[in-house]
Parts: sequence; C-alpha cells; structure tokens
Amino acid sequence: MEDFKKNLKKKNMSKKFMEENREAIMELYEKPHKKANRPRRLTKKQKKVLGLGKDQGIASVRAVRIAPVKVNLLIRNIKGKSLDEATAILTYSPRGAAPVLRKLLYSAECNAVNNNELNRDALYVANAFVNPGPVLKRFMPRARGSATRILKRTSHITIVLKERQ
Repeated sequence: MEDFKKNLKKKNMSKKFMEENREAIMELYEKPHKKANRPRRLTKKQKKVLGLGKDQGIASVRAVRIAPVKVNLLIRNIKGKSLDEATAILTYSPRGAAPVLRKLLYSAECNAVNNNELNRDALYVANAFVNPGPVLKRFMPRARGSATRILKRTSHITIVLKERQ
C-alpha cells in the first residue's frame, strides 16, 4: 500500500504499474480533489494506457473571433441532438458562428469514426461548450479628447460526440 501511494504521487507512473492497478487509479481519479471540487486530471499518457476517451470523439478550436455569448446561442440548439440533426441545424442557421461550429462538428465526427472506430449513425452531441478566449482591446476616440475601450472577444469552443446505446 505504501508503494502504491508513493507511485500515485508521481506523475510519471510506469505503464506496467498503471495496467496492474487500473481499478484503484480509476477509483482515485473519479473522486473529487481535496482542495478543488472537481476530479483530478490524468495526463495524456495515463489516459491512453487506461483506455479512457475511446468512447467519444472530441474536437476543439481556440481563439475564434466570435463572442462566446453568440456561439452559446447555437450550442444550446445542438446539444443532445443526433449528428445529422445538428449538422442540419448548423447548415441552415443564419448566425455567424454556424460555419465554424459545422466545421468543428465535422472534425469531431472524423475523430470519433477514424480514431476510435465508432458508428457514425449512432453518434450524438453529448457535450458542447464555449469558454472565453483572449480579449483584444481597442480604443475609439470620443468627444473632448477622450477615448472608449472596445473589447473584441474571442472564444474557445469544444464539441464532444458519443455513441447512443
């Protein structure tokens, strides 16, 4: 038990150790962290060895020059929908974020089908979210020699596809 806890403290666990103690590691990482009320994060190597993320297709894009509020309006429409239905919604939506989201949805579909061998017809949008990216600050001249700040917002968008059972 001492050896197990000592190895867990290290971020560089060996592949052999992770395969032998898979259940214990998964149990530990599902519980929330002591300080933060969220689960602990696994490294890319750990996820690969433990076989996590093989049931989904993820795609993300960073620093898109569209405000997160505008992207969120479309994301709420496609969450929980099947892949074909979500593509149709984005194709015929007049909003400026629709082409970006459609490309991202296609990328997530390709990741799910090609990398994880999931069935395309059973895919649906399990999760989609947008986070604020860096804000570009610009200034516009105003009356009597003053200036107003203009905030040009950017977004980080992520889409997760999973198979329906």
